[in-house]
Amino acid sequence: MKLLKIWIVFFILVLLGLIVFGIRENEALPGIIDKPKIFAHRGAINSFNESTITSYKIAAKNGVDALELDLRMTKDNVLIIMHDETIDRTTNGKGKVNDLSLEEIKKYETIGKYNGKTTKEDIPTLEELFQTFGDTQRYYIETRLVNGEAIMEEPLVQLLKNYNLLKKEKVAIQSFSEKSLEKMAKLAPDLRLTLLFKKGKFDLNKALSVDYPVIGLESSDASIKTINALHKQGKEVHVFFHNVESIEAQQEKMRELNVDGFFY
Repeated sequence: MKLLKIWIVFFILVLLGLIVFGIRENEALPGIIDKPKIFAHRGAINSFNESTITSYKIAAKNGVDALELDLRMTKDNVLIIMHDETIDRTTNGKGKVNDLSLEEIKKYETIGKYNGKTTKEDIPTLEELFQTFGDTQRYYIETRLVNGEAIMEEPLVQLLKNYNLLKKEKVAIQSFSEKSLEKMAKLAPDLRLTLLFKKGKFDLNKALSVDYPVIGLESSDASIKTINALHKQGKEVHVFFHNVESIEAQQEKMRELNVDGFFY
């Protein structure tokens, strides 16, 4: 009888433990930082043409934590700010960026439509952005391979040096390419690096195993389990969105998961 009571007590304790553990597993752990950072994704894209000086000026005026920008390299090895591989979607021109010289790129303009009006502006170089803002802003720069090679990193680092921006307080680097991040780590070891994962391609084991202090993933791949696991390992989590129609609801969900930053 006494043994039976002991087993009953043991069973109850185990059950309570499982219940408590299950509750904790479904609770978001605190983030690495208290309040999520806001990164101006390609500038203020709700107000002006993406990846333009004006768009970044609007974002800066709104007080974002960093200006997020994508780099592409022209045929004559100049870094410009452009998300796509081609200029087709955002400008009045056509062609792959790395098939065009800067002189050819500058013949075209970005095209947008806001409040019923067509808006136009030059395609900016990275140096033009630095000339505009200098060290008054923080930059979140996405690098990528050029024809499979890590060749934009050296001119990027040189530009950062020229404008006194080669410091982690001012610049962070992100990339889907580990090859690019590895080269940046050698050229600029003080900068914080973010490994990005494409939508539907997130690999938690991979994210936990790499040395990079920040992990970037698409919002639909974010869950309590994923975010908690990364936070337990001391990694910041930055989230981007593909579906912009319900962006505010998605942002609120990410806040509930205690992510450390999101692109907006």
